[in-house]
Amino acid sequence: MPRFACPTRRHVVLTGAIATGFGLARGWLDLAQGQTLPPTPACGDHGAPTLRQTEGPFYKPRSPRRTDLYVDGMGGQPIEISGLVLTRNCRPLAGALIDVWQADAKGRYDNNGFRLRGHQYTGDDGRFRLRTVVPGAYPGRTRHMHVKVQAPSSRLLTTQLYFPGEAGNRSDPLFRRELMVRTAKAAGWLAGRFDFVLDVG
Repeated sequence: MPRFACPTRRHVVLTGAIATGFGLARGWLDLAQGQTLPPTPACGDHGAPTLRQTEGPFYKPRSPRRTDLYVDGMGGQPIEISGLVLTRNCRPLAGALIDVWQADAKGRYDNNGFRLRGHQYTGDDGRFRLRTVVPGAYPGRTRHMHVKVQAPSSRLLTTQLYFPGEAGNRSDPLFRRELMVRTAKAAGWLAGRFDFVLDVG
């Protein structure tokens, strides 16, 4: 499997290659007229893996396999999040599981079915793409989404992702800046970027 050159937070930028093959590839390239979305966290920065966080009370096993959780007419701000699953040494991890569950735009979880729940596996290059809606806040919690990530033969990572510019980030005791998705507008959608770094050498 090819190795990526180890980036740092100061020098990693989103390239057109990251966007190739994604549903919003054109949006990525035109996005914010030349802005770049650096991944967060970056591998190679002292070898620190992505922070772990609590699973919370709303996880359901056996979600459907799909990359698109967004349904027309569901309301809220559509977002496409993409990125990589990497080792601490910046090696992309193929076949890594990414299991996502979240609230809808009004802060409600579907605990009866699998709306806004799904899992997928990274490709040979370690990449993933998820189309969904920005989750709503609810009492005590800022906007966030839950994720489980596990590469073959690695320890399961359970964490949460957060969004920039949210007033609730200041009051939510679980919020961590290191888990914030980078975002920019792309033709009515938001484009988001996050790289997961697993505790694998």
